[in-house]
Amino acid sequence: MSKVRVLVGTRKGAFILTSDGKRKRWKVSGPHFTGWEVYHVKGSPADPNRLYASQCSGWFGQVIQRSSDGGKTWEAPGGGITIAPGGMPAGESNKFVYDTTPETGKPLTTHQFYDGKPHPWEFKRVWHLEPSTTDPDTVYAGVEDAALFRSTDGGKSWQELAGLRGHESGPGWHPGAGGMCLHTILLDPSNSQRMYIAISAAGAFRTDDAGKTWKPINRGLKSQYIPDPDAEVGHCVHRIALHRSRPNVLFMQKHWDVMRSDNAGDSWQEVSGNLPTDFGFVIDVHAHEPETIYVVPIKSDSEHFPLDGKLRVYRSQTGGNEWEALTKGLPQRNCFVNVLRDAMAVDSLEQCGVYFGTTGGQVYASADAGDSWAPIVRDLPAVVSVEVQTLP
Repeated sequence: MSKVRVLVGTRKGAFILTSDGKRKRWKVSGPHFTGWEVYHVKGSPADPNRLYASQCSGWFGQVIQRSSDGGKTWEAPGGGITIAPGGMPAGESNKFVYDTTPETGKPLTTHQFYDGKPHPWEFKRVWHLEPSTTDPDTVYAGVEDAALFRSTDGGKSWQELAGLRGHESGPGWHPGAGGMCLHTILLDPSNSQRMYIAISAAGAFRTDDAGKTWKPINRGLKSQYIPDPDAEVGHCVHRIALHRSRPNVLFMQKHWDVMRSDNAGDSWQEVSGNLPTDFGFVIDVHAHEPETIYVVPIKSDSEHFPLDGKLRVYRSQTGGNEWEALTKGLPQRNCFVNVLRDAMAVDSLEQCGVYFGTTGGQVYASADAGDSWAPIVRDLPAVVSVEVQTLP
């Protein structure tokens, strides 16, 4: 029988939850990296034992951790800290290498991003890690302020895909309320040259040449809070999702609006339909039904909690517009938690499981595609990210 491993990043460490295919009883391992913010933990599709974690501290800076045994043990591949507070180098290991200077776009003459003079461009943390679908030693990292990196040696060293930050629209990017973070990385499973990313608050971008050049893919998005509501860039995209069988079909949770694209992001249309509010952070797609999508509506951009204090996941089985509230097993009174952008995932068991974590420290799971829910762990630190591995 298959097993499930749920990887949870929190404000005070990482947790690993495991269960058999019935998904009724769960074992909890953790906290790993006690006291550190763990923004993201994700496993390699190419090796179920390979995990990567983004570990961050306001005092010690940023560390990338790697496990080769499913989270039993961890190591910093280069031996230590990457970036200390303020963007200054704190060690020679796990080094993120920048191809160009932020000021001129010209190549650096050194392999260090700090070349003896402080750069005004500050690297604060790694928000998202996306392992390759085919090689466990290749992994991508999205950072704040927005840039994209790749490692091909299991996280020991990193090279910037500088074409993104060097895009002509780059000088016009501005941070959202949560900073200017590159928080979403989607690899096209059918095309190794294609990748999608999203930046808050610049928008969504696509590369068709493995990261050399990038194209903004925001046509159809409207944002009333920016000078030009129909601008090519400047939209606050919270999350993008796709189904492996149809990588040209994308779903987006925007700052306001739930959107859909049927042409790899070249154009978008709103599919918020009958949602009670179209503000939220997460969006995900059923493992076996590419037209079934999930969101968690939040009251507003100033009140980050469920409408009326009722925690409800909404599901559309028609690819958007028609939505149903999923409430069985979820608190329906006095619930004022939030669900952050990386805090929902699905497994690939025959009956698809759906998982999400809250800022109140609960991780909820549904073993029946959202029809009913139960907390599989409570009282964790605030949950930042949830990822799932289906294991043989």
